[in-house]
Amino acid sequence: MSTDPDLVSLRRDLHRKPEPAWREFYTTARIVEELESRVDLDELHVGPDAIAAEHRMGVPDEAELEAWHEQAREHGADEAVLESLEGGYTGAVAVLRKGEGPTVGLRVDIDGLPQPESEDPDHLPVAEGFRSEHDDAMHACGHDAHATIGIGVLEAVAESDFSGTLKIFFQPAEEVVGGGKSMAKSEHLADVDYLLGLHVGLDHPTGEIVAGIDGFLAVRHLEATFTGEPAHAGGHPEQGRNAVQAMATAVQNCYGIPRHSDGPTRINAGVVEGGSAANVIPEEARIVAEVRGETTELMEYMYEKAERVMRSAAEMHDCEVDLEIGAAAPSATSDQALVDVVADVAGSVDGVETVLERDELGGSEDATFLMQEVQQNGGLACYVGVGTDHPGGHHTSTFDVDEASLGHGIETVAGAIERLGRDGP
Repeated sequence: MSTDPDLVSLRRDLHRKPEPAWREFYTTARIVEELESRVDLDELHVGPDAIAAEHRMGVPDEAELEAWHEQAREHGADEAVLESLEGGYTGAVAVLRKGEGPTVGLRVDIDGLPQPESEDPDHLPVAEGFRSEHDDAMHACGHDAHATIGIGVLEAVAESDFSGTLKIFFQPAEEVVGGGKSMAKSEHLADVDYLLGLHVGLDHPTGEIVAGIDGFLAVRHLEATFTGEPAHAGGHPEQGRNAVQAMATAVQNCYGIPRHSDGPTRINAGVVEGGSAANVIPEEARIVAEVRGETTELMEYMYEKAERVMRSAAEMHDCEVDLEIGAAAPSATSDQALVDVVADVAGSVDGVETVLERDELGGSEDATFLMQEVQQNGGLACYVGVGTDHPGGHHTSTFDVDEASLGHGIETVAGAIERLGRDGP
């Protein structure tokens, strides 16, 4: 199927104005505007009403939030919506009730990444005039497409014979694994019988649908701040306690943590910084790292080892270390009954040439919080891959989506939701 030109325009507008985690002020306001103009909703919960605020993770400081809030205002975002989002309470939950039947949820994420977008004239957003207007942010993972698909699915289901309740979760802060838990613990997920999540790309081409994504690695972020004692590096080096030396030891030894025989494990020191001048023994240094595991237990194994390494490195070099646990997300598995529904529907979607039953993600995603919550409540959950040709890999400056895939995603997911309302899994 071809994608509705209005939805293409929406996706390009969202791409032009990307906002990182908990700063999705314009994005949320734009989603609200589209929802209210397209569908006669029964409920629309925005910002703090859409989430359990006490479970937010990875929230930036007040000054950062205020700067992005003001920027959204300058872009023309609705003032009433902006007021409700103050403090970084972003996201929305749209509810459509169509008679008796199950409650079906669809979770889509909406945040961008804090990285600049390519200026190459061959990069489609440059050539077509919708490159990011923000020098320090871009949609490098397709969340602009996800939000657009969510709106398209809602509109399609509203016009269908679906019987039941549909909830679309427009989730903030996925890229810092900081928003999923706040939506999972909100009241809006409690009655969901079937939950679908989705992601475009993942190295699958346009025309390919993966009915059930598995292989989510559980993840936890951590920050270690090492504190020592400054001294003149030439005159009195023995008087210093070198925080960078402790940090460097910790980095090296973290990468030496033994892998686990029960499954894949990962560790990465993504930010390493410290010191002030070449001739000063550094008194402070910092590591921002993450650990991952095929299961939550394997992730915990990596975290416990990393914590021990950090503390040992500090002690070895006579420094102190302060460890702060950051955002985290568990692992999850797609339920076969929903995988079967999605696969069957996808096989009849115009433009879909290949349907894979399952594939491994090999990364992390905080949709797992919502999936586990529904499964623990007795429901079923499934994560769908919507293939899209992308010239650059995910999280690169040249990432973009093939807009034909928007239509494939909308028709597949809307069709699965209609089927669930009519026949169940």
